[in-house]
Amino acid sequence: MTSTPVPVFTESYVTTDDGCRLWTARCEQSGSTSSGEGAPSRSTRGASTDPESDADADAGFVLCHGGPGFWDTLAPLAVLLAGRGPVIRWDQRGGGRSRHQGPYTLARFVADLDAVRAAHGLERVTVVGHSWGANLALHYALNHPERTRSLVYVAGVGLSWDWRPRHNANFLAAMAPHAAEFAALTALDQPTEEQEREADVLRLMTDFPDPATAREHAEQLLSPYFVSDPEVNRLLVAEVRTLTEADMIARCRALPVSMRVLVVDGARDPRPRWSVDSLADALPNVTRVTLESAGHLPWIDEPDAFTDALHAFVA
Repeated sequence: MTSTPVPVFTESYVTTDDGCRLWTARCEQSGSTSSGEGAPSRSTRGASTDPESDADADAGFVLCHGGPGFWDTLAPLAVLLAGRGPVIRWDQRGGGRSRHQGPYTLARFVADLDAVRAAHGLERVTVVGHSWGANLALHYALNHPERTRSLVYVAGVGLSWDWRPRHNANFLAAMAPHAAEFAALTALDQPTEEQEREADVLRLMTDFPDPATAREHAEQLLSPYFVSDPEVNRLLVAEVRTLTEADMIARCRALPVSMRVLVVDGARDPRPRWSVDSLADALPNVTRVTLESAGHLPWIDEPDAFTDALHAFVA
């Protein structure tokens, strides 16, 4: 009787060229080993007898969480991918277990992602991003196409900012039952960590289409909990908003056809899905999957359909 391999998480820190320590977690099936500050042992690579797998023995996955100013919540995605190569999660600078150290710029975050990739000994990666992390993953692919095997763009918001008014209206409608409590919490000058957490729970609840299970899901996402950094969010959002849609479309069209992209949307995401249309149209090699019952976190709302789409793509 054979046992099913169990994903194993190994935590470590990666130090960037400007001295910022970034928390990372490497996920592999049991039996794999690693050595160094996040770097895999060379002896564990290329074990497959599949010629195509041998050609990409130094390939893996890097997952980019949402925010910015938040922390990693993508452990379930790492587990889904664990049998297909090493999967690296990380807290972006200014969030979670990583150091709160500027500069908080798009170029710096792309460089940090590349530092995480290199420290874990991966030559080419599939970059998986959720929400803000989808945007970061896209910019990594645009800046480092030679190091990007493919891109998985989950619940991103596209290339323009026309979606914000619709999202704001949807957010207010979903928050309505808790509006007074949320307003009181966010108006506090010096909230306790417990009060910060409750405000984040209420905020995240609006991303789930089913109010009956929204709090349970939000509570799970915020465990463990770290206070988010609004300054990181403010600076990066302000910078990204200076990028024009036309320029971004041109850059996306210039990506090599060999770079496959999976765009996964939840039809009930408060951020309207038409915001991603111009991106999907510009990508040379894209598969788009829309999950009709899912919101902003489709792997939670429709786990089976999300898993099927992800596995079909990475296969």
